[in-house]
Amino acid sequence: MTQEPLAETRRRIMETAGRLFYRNGIQATGVGEIVETARVSKRSLYQLFASKDDLVAAYLRGLDDDGSVLNERGLDDLEVPARDRLLKLFDRPPISAGFRGCPWHNAAVELPDPEHPGRAEVLTHKRWTREHVTNAAKEIGARDPERLARHLITLYEGVMSLATSLDDSAPFDDARELALDLIEHA
Repeated sequence: MTQEPLAETRRRIMETAGRLFYRNGIQATGVGEIVETARVSKRSLYQLFASKDDLVAAYLRGLDDDGSVLNERGLDDLEVPARDRLLKLFDRPPISAGFRGCPWHNAAVELPDPEHPGRAEVLTHKRWTREHVTNAAKEIGARDPERLARHLITLYEGVMSLATSLDDSAPFDDARELALDLIEHA
C-alpha cells in the first residue's frame, strides 16, 4: 500500500478545514471532525500543522492566496478602472444557505486573543484591503483618499455583516448607491 503524498494530504486538510471553519465556525470545529471528514490521521495533520491555531492561520492565509472569496479581490485587477474596482466591492455576492459573510471578520470575532496566529492573518488581509482601496481612491483623484477609503471600507464591512445577518444580498444595492455617492463627492 502506497502512502499519499504530503502535498495531497495537506490539500485535503486545507479544503476540509476551510469548509468546516467557514460553515460551522473556527471554535465549533474540532480537529477530530477535520481529520474524520478529510479522511486523514491526526498524526498526518500534526505533521503538517503544529497545532489547530497554525491550521487556522494557514486557512486564513489560503483565502488570500485563493483569490476567490470576496469582492475585494477585484481591487488588484489594474486592468479595470479604479472607480469600477471600488464599486465592485458592492456587487451582490451569491447568497446561499452556506453564506456566512466575511471569513476574516468571522475569524476576528472568534479569535479575541491578539497573540493567536490567525489574528495576524486577519490584520494582514484587512490592511491589504485598506491599502488597495486607498490606492484606487488616489487613482480616481479623491481629495482625501484615506478618508474615502475609510468610508468605503466601513460601508463594505457593514453591508457584509448585514447581508449575513439577513441572509439576503439586497443590502448590497443600497450600499452600492451610497458608495457611488461617496465616490462622486470625493
